[in-house]
Amino acid sequence: MISALGDPKGNGKGGFVLLDGETLEVKGTWERPGGAAPLGYDFWYQPRHDVMISTEWAAPNVFRDGFNPADVEAGRYGSHLHVWDWQRHEIVETLPLQEGLIPLEIRFLHDPAAAQGFVGCALSSTIQRFFKNEAGTWSVEKVIQVPPKKVKGWMLPEMPGLITDILLSLDDRFLYFSNWLHGDLRQYDVSDPQRPRLTGQLFLGGSIVKGGPVKVLEDQELTAQPEPLVVKGKRVVGGPQMIQLSLDGKRLYITTSLYSTWDKQFYPELIREGSVMLQVDVDTVNGGLKLNPNFLVDFGKEPLGPALAHEMRYPGGDCTSDIWL
Repeated sequence: MISALGDPKGNGKGGFVLLDGETLEVKGTWERPGGAAPLGYDFWYQPRHDVMISTEWAAPNVFRDGFNPADVEAGRYGSHLHVWDWQRHEIVETLPLQEGLIPLEIRFLHDPAAAQGFVGCALSSTIQRFFKNEAGTWSVEKVIQVPPKKVKGWMLPEMPGLITDILLSLDDRFLYFSNWLHGDLRQYDVSDPQRPRLTGQLFLGGSIVKGGPVKVLEDQELTAQPEPLVVKGKRVVGGPQMIQLSLDGKRLYITTSLYSTWDKQFYPELIREGSVMLQVDVDTVNGGLKLNPNFLVDFGKEPLGPALAHEMRYPGGDCTSDIWL
């Protein structure tokens, strides 16, 4: 099943395409005719609770040429979660998000009996926990806030972190997410899902590095702008974006491209140089992150020219695609 963002004219339409698992032949849509959500992006399901929940980015006509702050003011970006009945293929609840603009990646806990999970809201830079409440309906609450930074030399006076990807370790102990604009990768202990605890943080590029065009005027978290990242002699441009974790939880992989028009707008060097893949070693006992200085995949050296690498997948299943029944 593949989520869709829009109709053929580029308008919003959050539906799902079904493919044959062996032949990849298109079989139709998963939702009932006329039953698509107004906007779409990611989804995750938990069959034991007869539920699927989907997220919202925006209509393709809104985001495909780049980010325009006027579209935020006009309410054209997503701010809801859609709760679907897994058996009936229809929306049963729509949850508005407080401080939850552009909810992108969503993850239920891997425990198939769990009735909760997390969603990363990119523009608001929040992590929201969704859960089934005592009445049997679904609720959502903010559990992490990445504060914006007051800046000079950027398109807006405040820069959000822009949480673009999240994942949970297979044991559901650690939550990871990337702040594509600020440039940091974070690890939180979510043993208590209502009270995440920061256990690791690494800066891997980003828009606020020293020597760049952006000057940070006020920062609630840092006392100085981070140093540029150089790995195996190459300065890394862009910021941490898509992430993938090894099944044993000890190796985290990161790519640096989001979407080509947004790459061009926020990190024009990515278009010229291509993206990279990095690897971070994870302390699975105490928490903590450490960059592997000897690992670098440089997609700027592809035979047909610089490439923008995005998703990473393990052939046999991984932390961002395996769902237990």
